[in-house]
Amino acid sequence: MENIDKYNRVFCEIFNVSLELLGDNFSSENVDNWDSILQLSLVTQIEDSFDIMLDPEDIIEFKSYTAGKRIAMKYGVEFL
Repeated sequence: MENIDKYNRVFCEIFNVSLELLGDNFSSENVDNWDSILQLSLVTQIEDSFDIMLDPEDIIEFKSYTAGKRIAMKYGVEFL
């Protein structure tokens, strides 16, 4: 499975949304049920899926689909 597919699957599972909803506008500002609990679940799933450990600053900044990709790339995750 490609990294983008794993990344998308995590978002779809955590937020219970379809793939079509993911993109630049998918963020804590635009998603009604995006709260601190879901954000921690999201971070945990991303860490487990890619075998990485995010720094606390990155966890705090992980507030959108796009920011999450940028953060994951800092840890060597490549999205083609």
